Amino acid sequence: MPRRVFRCASAPAAARGGFLVFAKKQENTGEDSHALSTRPKRKSVRTPARSAQRATVLAQELLSARVERIAGKLIELAEGGDMRAIRVCMDRLVPVIKDQPITVELPPIEKPADSVEAAASIAAAVAAGDLTATEAAELVKVVDVYVRALDSKGFDERLSKLEKEIGGAPAAPAHAAVCDETTV
Repeated sequence: MPRRVFRCASAPAAARGGFLVFAKKQENTGEDSHALSTRPKRKSVRTPARSAQRATVLAQELLSARVERIAGKLIELAEGGDMRAIRVCMDRLVPVIKDQPITVELPPIEKPADSVEAAASIAAAVAAGDLTATEAAELVKVVDVYVRALDSKGFDERLSKLEKEIGGAPAAPAHAAVCDETTV
């Protein structure tokens, strides 16, 4: 089965505009490719990832020197009616709003059992068309987190109460047998 190998193109960097270019090369390893050693080969000092990183840094440096002129040209094209330029400008100036606040009447949730009524209210809002299914799912997550917090608070209160009750008791448990040397 042929193996794909990436290698740096042989043209000098100056001829490629300072950027490193990678070319695909098919290498035929023959039928005995399974007999090759599974030991990993040593990586060269200049791996494709490092070269690509250098190319990115170089591109950023080239653009940063011309950013004002590019932005000016983009605005000029947008003012001239170029729809692509207008779209780029609008995407940067007025990003798409992903989430909007929603208004839903929920019953007060004072104990975990009250979450059933809250879920019923959310389902009714979806059925009435006041909420989308996605908004309802997000709201149910909020209710779930709140119920878990209530549960945790209740557990901590019960544990503190038990610890206070046990606080006056002896250190050894009541069911532990007391061993006396005289009886042994």
